Amino acid sequence: MEKGGVPTAVLEELPSTPDIEKRWQGTDADRHYMRIIGRAQQLRRNFRHISILGFGCVLISTWEINITTFGLALLNGGTAGLIYGFIIVTVAYGFVYASMAEMASMSPTAGGQYHWVSEFSPSFCQKYLSYLSGWLCFTGWQAAIGSIAFLIGTTIQGLVVLNHPGTYAYETWHGTLIVIAIILFAIIFNTILGPRLPLVQGLVFLLHICGFFAIIIPLWALSPKKPAHAVFTEFRNNGGWSTGALSFMVGLMPLSGSLAGIDCVVHMAEEVKDSSRALPLAILSSLPLNASFGFVMIITLCFCAVDVDGIVASPVGVVGSPFLQIFQNATGNLAATTVMAIVPLISLIGSVIAEVATASRQLWSFARDGGVPFSSYISQVDRRWAIPLNAILISLIINCLLPLVNIGSTAALNAIFSLSGVSILTSYILCIGSVLVRRLKEELPARRWSLGRAGPLVNAAALCFLIPLALFQFFPPVVPVVPTSMNWGCLMYGSMILFATVYYAVYGRKFYVPPVHRIKRDV
Repeated sequence: MEKGGVPTAVLEELPSTPDIEKRWQGTDADRHYMRIIGRAQQLRRNFRHISILGFGCVLISTWEINITTFGLALLNGGTAGLIYGFIIVTVAYGFVYASMAEMASMSPTAGGQYHWVSEFSPSFCQKYLSYLSGWLCFTGWQAAIGSIAFLIGTTIQGLVVLNHPGTYAYETWHGTLIVIAIILFAIIFNTILGPRLPLVQGLVFLLHICGFFAIIIPLWALSPKKPAHAVFTEFRNNGGWSTGALSFMVGLMPLSGSLAGIDCVVHMAEEVKDSSRALPLAILSSLPLNASFGFVMIITLCFCAVDVDGIVASPVGVVGSPFLQIFQNATGNLAATTVMAIVPLISLIGSVIAEVATASRQLWSFARDGGVPFSSYISQVDRRWAIPLNAILISLIINCLLPLVNIGSTAALNAIFSLSGVSILTSYILCIGSVLVRRLKEELPARRWSLGRAGPLVNAAALCFLIPLALFQFFPPVVPVVPTSMNWGCLMYGSMILFATVYYAVYGRKFYVPPVHRIKRDV
């Protein structure tokens, strides 16, 4: 017999479960929700409320990313565009995060977006849209690992240029090797040290907070300052766009990237104690915390960037790390500049560690529903460490291969990073749109955190922000466009959608078991 085109025997099958000690099984609520989603507990619930909040804040690393992408953000918008754009993005993400917090409370599962699309979207399209959402998340999170690793790599190269002017010849393949080394380092913390991941992320979270003050205090005390009038009124259109408004919108992309990715905590749901309560709290707490630090850091950098053109044109600015020149101008000392730069680098390495964990859990969850090739292998859980080891190793292979693209074409690599942002944003659009359609037609399932009557307005506001933001992810930073400056992300995005659709039609639909077929809300 079949249900929705899926063999009943497949629906009733539960994966083999390692022996999870009772202390790692979570609360009664956790066991209740595992029964609802039709899954056996396979991973240890070793994250608590504070540790999962730290995990999310470290992965997003707003103020650290604001520092390392400062030059790119200045290109379109200038200092005034940075400040007002960040305020707009923060408010808009408030609607997105609130929507996702409610869904996480209803269905706390590592599947995240593709599970929610399966459960809440209309029945005639739920299987395909869920499958597509799973591929979007897979693509987005795998590419996200390399994007943060490359920020670290270019910063390290910038430090070498700063400390050895005229003697170091900048090469792109140097950055590629650094990125691979960082990813290998992150894999160690996700395998051998996997059981200690909450402790590691907790320590990095502490540095994330303390390091913020270690950066802004010297800058405010030592750096020359730009007049306040210029900081708050100076818009720039160095990208060559026809209007300042269009340049401002393009300039929102790096700001958006510094606040995106909160679904990371959702993909760790089956390792969080009391997840239906802890996840909404983590999601809703991470935005004001990270946004506050990010906003203060942007204000600080804007005041300290007295000569914007000179900073961007400096040797480290050309490499892609103009903030190093700001640090150097403030301290006047290479050693102090280097130490200051190491602080955000450590936090960003913690972000890569968290991204490997997130990407591997999302892949593992999608594989146990038959969503990817070799699902039976990828969905296995290592019994000794109680981690999805094979999914972690797949993430390692993918992210050791992707940086090799940089050797041949920097434009192709930038397209992959653009693909990361638009894929994750599209997955947000699909799940929030699905829950909006569902709530307009019928009552949503019981949840411990609810938007109440404001739900439809919050969901609609989130979509009004996400849709244009996703479209602008395809815009190049400058015009006129040449092949090396073209944003090829649109080509890669379309190719990925086409591949996922063809694979679904030929193979995936036969083996993919939508999560909705396992859900038992009456337990």
